[in-house]
Amino acid sequence: MTILVTAASGHLGRLIVESLLARGVAASDVVAGARSLDKVADLADRGVRTAVVDYDAPETLDAAFAGIDRVVLVSGSEVGKRLAQHQAVIDAAVAAKVGGLVYTSLYHATTSPLPLAAEHVATEEALAASGLRYTILRNNWYIENYAQDVARAAESGVIAAAVSDGKVAAAARADYAEAAAVVATDDAYLGRVLELAGDVAFGYADLAAAAAEIHGRDVTYVALSEEHLLETLRGVGLDEGTAGFVAALDAGIAAGALDSEDHTLSQLIGRPTTPLVEGLRAAL
Repeated sequence: MTILVTAASGHLGRLIVESLLARGVAASDVVAGARSLDKVADLADRGVRTAVVDYDAPETLDAAFAGIDRVVLVSGSEVGKRLAQHQAVIDAAVAAKVGGLVYTSLYHATTSPLPLAAEHVATEEALAASGLRYTILRNNWYIENYAQDVARAAESGVIAAAVSDGKVAAAARADYAEAAAVVATDDAYLGRVLELAGDVAFGYADLAAAAAEIHGRDVTYVALSEEHLLETLRGVGLDEGTAGFVAALDAGIAAGALDSEDHTLSQLIGRPTTPLVEGLRAAL
């Protein structure tokens, strides 16, 4: 089975390629898709096939998908453009008659209050209408999302957010990548929607404690009001739209959008998910 991974030059896509190889998939059966082949040249040196895959250039997709059995569609990073980009990939997969598609969506996308949810839901609907066989992986947050906050805490001694006592069941990108590799190589998962989260949900006080352990200094979680957060974001130069988007993310976390006690991810990969401190140390 030939498996193409989109966005293979990005953090998650590259880890998915590495996970496929680690699971014994032959390098010649893996295709690393990227906008620039230079960024996946090291994978090509290891025998992985490479192809230009540009979500904004559908003409690249038809050639890349020829002869492909399975596509792993790593969701795009450009908010506001992702539905059109994902639709181009879905259309190309239909035209190429691929046997299955794996899509990285958002945790509890259809009920999530997070502003990221709408494009994921629309993509899931596009998949349902496509006639393709597919699997949806609804990923919770990545531990790596907190690397910059934790790095700044080394100097400031503070992690500030408007999430109240909301919790996040984050896991490392490598955990989600391994799950994608498991699913991409097993037809038994076709037709399923899998909610994936870290084994242990943490609050931001826990995040501050993790930062304190890493840096060897006191770090305190400061709970902001939404208005205080908005003022802070405006003060560092963010426009109203971006500031509102960030504040809406915090509001969603405060509402419990990323809290979970589900262990589907660890069951899928056959091991516990990466602990918070370990994941943060690796990210830093």
